[in-house]
Amino acid sequence: MHDIVHATIAFIRQHQDLAFPVMFLVSFGESFVGLSLLFPGTTIMVIAGTMVHWPLNPHGELNLWPPLLGGLCGAVVGDAISFWAGTRFGHLLDKHWYFVRHPDLLERGYAFFERYGIASVFVGRFFGPVRAVIPLVAGIMEMSWRQFWFANIGSAVLWAPSLMLLGTILRRLAHALGAKREWVLITAVLLAVAVVAAIWAARQFKVMHRLRGWLGHEAG
Repeated sequence: MHDIVHATIAFIRQHQDLAFPVMFLVSFGESFVGLSLLFPGTTIMVIAGTMVHWPLNPHGELNLWPPLLGGLCGAVVGDAISFWAGTRFGHLLDKHWYFVRHPDLLERGYAFFERYGIASVFVGRFFGPVRAVIPLVAGIMEMSWRQFWFANIGSAVLWAPSLMLLGTILRRLAHALGAKREWVLITAVLLAVAVVAAIWAARQFKVMHRLRGWLGHEAG
C-alpha cells in the first residue's frame, strides 16, 4: 500500500497535467466496491493537499483544481456504479465470490444502512473501508435515485476538499514546528501518513471492540 501511495504522488508531481485522471482513478477505486481495499485514496488525497497551491498554501507547487475535481468526480462515479449494481442485481450479490470471501462487508453495510437510513450514503462517505459497500447496499434496499444522487454528490463535495484541507493544515503545522524549508513538505507528508494511520487504527479498534462485545453477548 505504501508503494502505491509513493508511486502515485511521485507521478503526480512529475506529470501535473495528468493530476485529474490519476486522482479520478484513485478516488474511483476507493469508492467502487470490490476495489476499495486496494486503493488508498484517502491517504493520497491528504498528501496531495500538502502540495496544492491556494491561499492557505501559497508555496504549493501543484494546481489545486485538477486533483480536487478528479478526486470529487471519481468518488461520485464509483458510488454511482456501486449503487447501480445494487439496484440491478440485488440480493444475488450475496453469493458473489467477493462477498463470500468478505462476508463482514455486506453485514456491516446492512447494519450501517439500518442505522442511518437515507442518510447512510452521505454519512458513509467518511467511514473508511465499509464506505464503498454502502451505495451497493442502498441500491439493494431500493433507495430512490433522487435521494442517492443528492447524498452522493453532496458528500463528495465535502469529502474531497476536507481531505485536501487537512493536508494543507499539516503542511502549515510542519512549518510552524520549525522544519527547514526543504523539509517542510516531507514533514507534512509524514504527518499526513501518521494521521491517516491513526484514524484507521482507531476505526479498527472500534470495530474489534464492538465485535468482541457482540461475541460476548452471544456467548452469554
